[in-house]
Amino acid sequence: MCGIVGLFIKNPDLEKKLGALLSPMLIEMTERGPDSAGIAVYGKSAEEGMTRMTVLSIDPDYSWDKFTKEVKEVFGNSSKIELNSNHAVMTLQAEAKTVQGWLHDAHPELYMTSSGTNITIYKEQGLPVDVIERFDVSSMTGTHALGHTRMATESAVTTSASHPFSTGEDLCLVHNGSLCNHNRLRRTLERKGVEFQTDNDSEVAAGYLTWRLQEGDTLDEALQAGFEDLDGFYTFAVGTHDGFAVVKDPIGAKPAILAETDDWVAMASEFRAIATLPGVENAKIWEPEPARVYSWYRDS
Repeated sequence: MCGIVGLFIKNPDLEKKLGALLSPMLIEMTERGPDSAGIAVYGKSAEEGMTRMTVLSIDPDYSWDKFTKEVKEVFGNSSKIELNSNHAVMTLQAEAKTVQGWLHDAHPELYMTSSGTNITIYKEQGLPVDVIERFDVSSMTGTHALGHTRMATESAVTTSASHPFSTGEDLCLVHNGSLCNHNRLRRTLERKGVEFQTDNDSEVAAGYLTWRLQEGDTLDEALQAGFEDLDGFYTFAVGTHDGFAVVKDPIGAKPAILAETDDWVAMASEFRAIATLPGVENAKIWEPEPARVYSWYRDS
């Protein structure tokens, strides 16, 4: 079943409250997904020439001190590593592909959750309230964020198979539904150079958007093309470096609600998540139409 939420801040004064606003929204989706939870936060951008990358370890006793020392030896003392539970957020003076290649060869035991300039993804097994407390989500700041609560139906209950999924720099997707053609599409995308870390169909959807963006599409164009290429029932919430978008498949079987005020744009699988936001009584509230792209960007 799963529950998804998204929050796009329009009023800069609320950016410091992003995590505090998102947390109760995600908790309201607990009944839709008690297996695991995750959040993607778009915060302050890394400096020019720097890459921000988040990795996680399933080993609770992982030697992060040793890892940190090795990172500084390989990428220089300017490298910064911030630990948050079993996740490490690295800011390095290197291209994302260089770091990804090094991680793949030197540390296959680690799972990369996100890479880019301003995205950070945390995800873990357990109830949303426990995941939020574990990573101190309520204190996080930023411009927009996505969240997901998972009820596993097609793959194992593991941390790596949890949402959100990020397959390109600063691109993130959360998904309620299922795709019918994800295995065939996965093979097609792999031949085009897209890499996957799990067998989850949602990661294939994220990979598809990454490929379309690399081919020159805008996010809106990529999502529009997906109505033809992605076969299944789905609601997507998608984040990019400076944007946020929501779509329902052409049949529109999966639930979604959108709301907008002068201060924020929000989406959720159910209205009760949006009802936690300040000023919701003055919001424009509607159900997104099937096969229509709804998007917002920082420069607009």
